[in-house]
Amino acid sequence: MNTKRIMSGIIGVLAGLLVAMIVFTDFNQTETVSSADNKTNAEKVYVAPGEQDDYYMMASGGHSGQLFVYGLPSMRLIRQVPVFSPDPATGYGFDKKSKEMLNGYKWGDFHHPAISETEGEYDGRALFASDVGNNRAAYVDLETFHTTDILEIPNISGPHCAAFVTPNSEYFFLPTRFSVPLGDEYVGLDDFSEEYKGVMSAVKPDFENNSLEIAYQVMLPPWSYDLSDAGKGQSNGWGFLSTYNTEEATTTLEINASQNDRDYIVMFNWEQISKEVEEGNYEEVNGVKMFDPLEHPGSVYLVPAPKSPHGVDVTPDGDHFIASGKLSPTTTMFSVEKALEAIENEDFQGEAQGLPILTYESVVDKEVEVGLGPLHTQFDDKGNAYTTLFIDSQVVKWDLESGKVIDKEEVSYSPGHLTAVEGDTAAPGGDWLVSLNKIAKDHYLSVGPSHPESMDLIDISGETIEVVGSAPSQPEPHYAQIINADKINTTEVYDKDEDRENAVWDQADTRIERDGDEVHVYGIAMRSRFIFDADSDRPDTVTVKEGDTVHFHITNTDRDEDITHGMGINGYNENFEIQPGETKTLTIEADKSGSYPIYCTNFCSALHQEMTGYLLVEPK
Repeated sequence: MNTKRIMSGIIGVLAGLLVAMIVFTDFNQTETVSSADNKTNAEKVYVAPGEQDDYYMMASGGHSGQLFVYGLPSMRLIRQVPVFSPDPATGYGFDKKSKEMLNGYKWGDFHHPAISETEGEYDGRALFASDVGNNRAAYVDLETFHTTDILEIPNISGPHCAAFVTPNSEYFFLPTRFSVPLGDEYVGLDDFSEEYKGVMSAVKPDFENNSLEIAYQVMLPPWSYDLSDAGKGQSNGWGFLSTYNTEEATTTLEINASQNDRDYIVMFNWEQISKEVEEGNYEEVNGVKMFDPLEHPGSVYLVPAPKSPHGVDVTPDGDHFIASGKLSPTTTMFSVEKALEAIENEDFQGEAQGLPILTYESVVDKEVEVGLGPLHTQFDDKGNAYTTLFIDSQVVKWDLESGKVIDKEEVSYSPGHLTAVEGDTAAPGGDWLVSLNKIAKDHYLSVGPSHPESMDLIDISGETIEVVGSAPSQPEPHYAQIINADKINTTEVYDKDEDRENAVWDQADTRIERDGDEVHVYGIAMRSRFIFDADSDRPDTVTVKEGDTVHFHITNTDRDEDITHGMGINGYNENFEIQPGETKTLTIEADKSGSYPIYCTNFCSALHQEMTGYLLVEPK
């Protein structure tokens, strides 16, 4: 018998038991601590029934084309607001006005919502959005949370990089992701550097009419432009755009657009450009005033930045702008004061596409080693910055004055954008930050191969930062902004406007009018019936002829909060929503004969099921 081997085996077994005991003990301790922490965290984010959140978070819906509204800190989804894509639940894209706004587009790629500002702070009047897929901008009225205008923008392709707003909402700017030839002309890619242009649009909001117009555009080099920001404080009047593919590659960008050591931040004086345009220094392209900074120099400059920056962010005081290169472990802080001095002294290190490049050493303040894959930065009210690390799957907190890293927190997983309370303004908050992550993996219950994206709620009120909550997001959020709830003053019920076009307020005034093959129905929706023609034996029935065009002008005469009616036509592929006190028009072609029930699609009362009628289409 080999005694030594037996003793060795016994020792091995004992060692294994000891390791198992340690692991088991540690596991139990971890679970106990984690359970206690989770209880504390749950208390932090708990909003009791009947109580309301402190903040609204306005999140882009990416390729859904819609706006998603969350409450913070609960992370509850409050509303999906249709913007760039049809929405059958509300009939957006079905009724006359929204159908005209969408203009036949079936989808949109909603990026980068931006809330209107006054003196550098969110004012809660409106939200602006950009559509990467179809070159559009939208105005969302925050009194009603309805999209009121969509603007199609010529000369650009893919306004990806944010509808960033000037401090008093004079403009919001839409630089383009893809460079294209001006005038929608065909030009081969061999002529890319000479004939393709990146164009930035200055869009002017009209707050009185809840609408948008293009003020002018700026012709820029054929690069790709990403997340951008407007100056404030001493940088007020300036804007900052991040760029990539300054190599001007036209194929395999993953490799060819990462050749240069640096790309650029485009620093432009929008106040000066606006004056130049007012003085007539522009050419008209596709009906838009186009300003060329090469023809009128002195307003656009380039600042070298780490390669492939995915954003640029201006500090709350406006004294610095921060750029992070996706392929660099550092984020770079630039001094606005030094940049303005360099411009005044013509301290340039060369030019690119005819635009002067400021000397890097003359404008940089500090380079901060934050980690792998830095992308976007937000701020609090204590002089701290927060940057997402895509590769490290972390959010890092660092001090703006010293550049010292204070803390890091893991998120799940691969964060892109992030948003702090009022984090893009001159007066950010200091309690919450949300990391908008690109990947969820096993974070939630499995729903098959495709997982939702995730959003992590981070408590930033203390010295260290901590994830205290999480919520799924579908589809991927492309940026968000968080506004104090008391800045949003909503309209709960539409005013009773006796002069509103097509509105009917009294049952006795409901009627059906025919003009040739055009039929106009002036009706009402009320609890719990439709009335289309009060003088008819069947006031809830509309009888038309095959081939007629039928216009349903329906007013919701219930003016109680949250009493919304819908009107769906069974078998006719139509539905729309009418909110309290609202009038909407739905137009259909009665192209098939038959008997088609009409019913209310929004639960409105105990007799909701009885709120029905008929569309009768007589055959030819």
